[in-house]
Amino acid sequence: MAFIPHTPDDIARMLELIGVQSIDDLFDEIPRELRAGVLGVPPAMGEMEVGRLLTERAASDGRPLNFIGAGAYEHHIPAPVWAITTRGEFYSAYTPYQAEASQGTLQLIYEYQSMICALTGMEVSNASLYDGASALAEACLMAVRANRAANSRRILLPRAANPTYAQVAQSIAGNQGIVFETVDFDRSAGRTLLESVQPYSGQDVTALVVQQPNFFGCLEEVDELTDWAHQNKILLIAVVNPTSLALLKAPGQWGARIGGHQGADIVCGEGQPLGVPLAAGGPYFGFMATRMQYVRQMPGRIVGRTVDAEGRPGFSLTLQAREQHIRRSKATSNICTNQGLMVTAATIYMSLLGPAGLERVAAASLQRTADLVAALSRVAGVKPAFSAPRFHEAVLLLDRPVAPVLTALARRGIFGGLDLTDRYPELGAALLVCATETKLDVDIDSYVGALTDIMHPSRVAA
Repeated sequence: MAFIPHTPDDIARMLELIGVQSIDDLFDEIPRELRAGVLGVPPAMGEMEVGRLLTERAASDGRPLNFIGAGAYEHHIPAPVWAITTRGEFYSAYTPYQAEASQGTLQLIYEYQSMICALTGMEVSNASLYDGASALAEACLMAVRANRAANSRRILLPRAANPTYAQVAQSIAGNQGIVFETVDFDRSAGRTLLESVQPYSGQDVTALVVQQPNFFGCLEEVDELTDWAHQNKILLIAVVNPTSLALLKAPGQWGARIGGHQGADIVCGEGQPLGVPLAAGGPYFGFMATRMQYVRQMPGRIVGRTVDAEGRPGFSLTLQAREQHIRRSKATSNICTNQGLMVTAATIYMSLLGPAGLERVAAASLQRTADLVAALSRVAGVKPAFSAPRFHEAVLLLDRPVAPVLTALARRGIFGGLDLTDRYPELGAALLVCATETKLDVDIDSYVGALTDIMHPSRVAA
């Protein structure tokens, strides 16, 4: 609310009815040493003073150049995106159960679903999930329900997939009887080889996960992997970066037509690149799309377009296969909400950019990373790790430990990437870097200059 409407008389009357002397009495169960008054909270300030204080604190964070990706990406967000998203009609709207009062929200979600289907090449999309990691976990649970040909509850999960996604999937789905079996990656190319999954041919396997681009930024041989999965009656779960789909083949078109259909069976991923700021790690949103034949196994809810008694078009919630609405034993998920505000921003973002604009963002990001890798590879002691084609991330190998180098870069206002040493020790001193359309030549030059100085033999990176 924009203001507090209660007068002092209103407050006094409410306290009298409750039976306490003051508002502080409402919190008497909190130990006094933990009260706000002893935590150094400053006294009330005027609007001008608050604005100055926040500006100073924001400035103390600096404006570092960010070359970290790893699942969360810094893209330019046009100003209208959040100007519209934070309008009261969207910002304060509740779940649109009452269709006659929620047509605007329902139409927006319907448009979002249509855009996700267009990007992924799938037939139906839900109205979002929490984030990309939990979306993968939900996709694995969905695959077990959908693949009637398999009884094992085994999921093949490549090591080239995002390791955080793997941890979340294990935490959520692994505790529900699903067994994740690791598929290794090729050390030269940086992607999952067909030879790595062929030992599972003919076995009882529920699904194969393929991330495109993978965690290293490399492009997988998605056609070969999709065809192998379908030949062995294994569902294909695609984890994709939505921005990349403006350039890459849609998951719904992967592979040949085998077993009566082509492409992935379930598509999921992180929607943050579509107009959602990094915001210290969230909130983000997950997306999911699938074939119509699996729609009743998909978690979440779906908005559909219909007509009223007079034939006028309208929108309503048409499928809500979650425990809040149906018997718990028949529910597809215990998720009882979604990231509606983030979806609103993503829908506006995609509407403003359109197909051509999203393609320009993807193409610029691809080129910026190519420029970054080429420039950094000219620094003594730095070389690319993998040979496979990439999107807008790449792994570099250093001739020394990565952590001290990143610390030294941070002191110069540069977030140089993600240290992969703990996640992939077999790679050695490996650094994952990323560039999007937000990076200019001068930014790359700044990174190269700083890294050259830090990597100089006479320097100690720490």
